[in-house]
Amino acid sequence: MAEPGGGRPVTVSDVQQLVRRKDEIEAQIKACYELLDGQKGVGMHEPLVDAEGFPRSDIDVYQVRTARHNIVCLQNDHKALMKQVEEALHKLHAREKEKHAKDEAEALAEAMSQNQSLPQAFAKVNSVTPGSPASVSGLQVDDEIVEFGSVNVNNFQNLQNIATVVQHSEGRPLSVTVIRGGRRVHVGLTPKRWAGKGLLG
Repeated sequence: MAEPGGGRPVTVSDVQQLVRRKDEIEAQIKACYELLDGQKGVGMHEPLVDAEGFPRSDIDVYQVRTARHNIVCLQNDHKALMKQVEEALHKLHAREKEKHAKDEAEALAEAMSQNQSLPQAFAKVNSVTPGSPASVSGLQVDDEIVEFGSVNVNNFQNLQNIATVVQHSEGRPLSVTVIRGGRRVHVGLTPKRWAGKGLLG
């Protein structure tokens, strides 16, 4: 039996079809064996002639011969079919594996291109006080800061740089760019005095 569809990829339903065919053959083999059992339990190898060499009269020799012949043919078919099932499953599995590898490679390529387009962060937000200017602006814990007003990764030396920008920008909106969940997010932050400590919180 040629590969289903002559060269097209093996599908799950092809495998199911082969398995159904295998089940049918197994049922036919079983029926033939039952027929032999019904003939005084002659199996595949018991003699069909009596002591004098005449065909046995207690069984239907023709039926037994036919059943034996069918069993041999069916077992050969069964063997060939099992090989096909194995090959089909192997192809199916190989294709799934290939598809999985391709999907992973695509996802990786996409992640790489996103990472390349994301600027480098120089600081990370580790706490935001509720009700503070930082909280009101929408800054979140774990946001990675890439730009804070005029400060970016190229001119950032220490947190004092940010403190200076904050002091000079009291009451004026600052443009802050962060990376959140792998995406670039812009936040408008206005440093001002509030009930808590500092101008940001």
